Amino acid sequence: MVSEKMYALGSTKSCIRELFEYGLRQAELIGKENVFDYSLGNPSIPSPEPVNEAFAGIIREKGAVATHGYTPAAGAMEARRAVADELNERYRAGIRPENLFLTCGAAPALISVIRALAVGQAEIMAIAPYFPEYRPFVEMNGCKFVTVPADTEHFQIRLDALETCLTRHTQAVIINSPNNPSGVVYERETLERLAALLKKKSAEYGHPIYILADEPYRELVYDGAEAVFVPAVYPNTIVCYSWSKSLSLPGERIGYVCVPDCAEDSRVVFSAVAGAARTLGHVCAPSLQQFVVARCCGLRPDLQAYDKNRTLLYDSLRSYGYACTKPNGAFYMFVKAPGGDSRAFSERAKAKNLLVVPGNDFGCPEFFRISTCVSYEMIVRSLPVFRELIAG
Repeated sequence: MVSEKMYALGSTKSCIRELFEYGLRQAELIGKENVFDYSLGNPSIPSPEPVNEAFAGIIREKGAVATHGYTPAAGAMEARRAVADELNERYRAGIRPENLFLTCGAAPALISVIRALAVGQAEIMAIAPYFPEYRPFVEMNGCKFVTVPADTEHFQIRLDALETCLTRHTQAVIINSPNNPSGVVYERETLERLAALLKKKSAEYGHPIYILADEPYRELVYDGAEAVFVPAVYPNTIVCYSWSKSLSLPGERIGYVCVPDCAEDSRVVFSAVAGAARTLGHVCAPSLQQFVVARCCGLRPDLQAYDKNRTLLYDSLRSYGYACTKPNGAFYMFVKAPGGDSRAFSERAKAKNLLVVPGNDFGCPEFFRISTCVSYEMIVRSLPVFRELIAG
């Protein structure tokens, strides 16, 4: 006998992974150059050269035993100190190394915080469109998942709808900016209004409502957009971060939870996060990655290739008649499906080996997601297919 819930999760792939694996199979059959795969957010620019140099240099300098040995559960102090210093230099954030718990990427960070906040009848809220894995992260850790309907015009936050969804059981609101899948960055004014609302409701309910800021795309912004450091706007914020996108290290699984001192009950929350990580086995993130982060956390990605892709796709699709809000962050576009049914459109596109992700699992079934971190040449080859599909 096994858990029916876990079996259901394990036996059903996410729509993103299913399309990605389909693309791999098709590439073997008809050639990679004939498959236009926009499914997976897998960075296509290389890691900055100092990152690659750090991998080899650390082993030479520290030796294999020290490099590959255990660190403290929350992470090596040299790495936590480097990250705190970098955050303070950028944001005057007042972060101490003791506010940071290093994790195997953003997903374990999110899960640990959700599990830490999973008191009786707890509700965790997400704003559509949202990363599909939020739902199992929340529901499989004992909380109720609550969806705030999307602002499908600008993809900011519908604060009126969010207020309607708040209850005395609301423990946290997940925000993801820059956003996956829309590519939109939440404006400072939007976040300030959200902060005022949550402050008012926290006082009314007699307990803090935390913002859970999921920020793997923080460094990927364009056109002068500002990715706000959310604790500076709303003190009761817990930050989850990953270097997967900023340093092009998605397969290396390194990130953190930051519980700043300004957050209410910060030490209690941090201890609960540490306890949740312990129960999940997510302690002592990969040691080599920690030491790389200690040396490289201040590096920034070269966004020219992503920006070039974003501009070509946005301008081309708009000229063909597709409706889309221009993304100013991350490496995604969220496009309205012709006919309004993204699953039907995705299947039509799939028949032509153009792989786009339907928006149903993101909470917006009338939109589809394009991952723009692909080769420029593939985009050029795929544009006639996009034009053909909207022409009918």
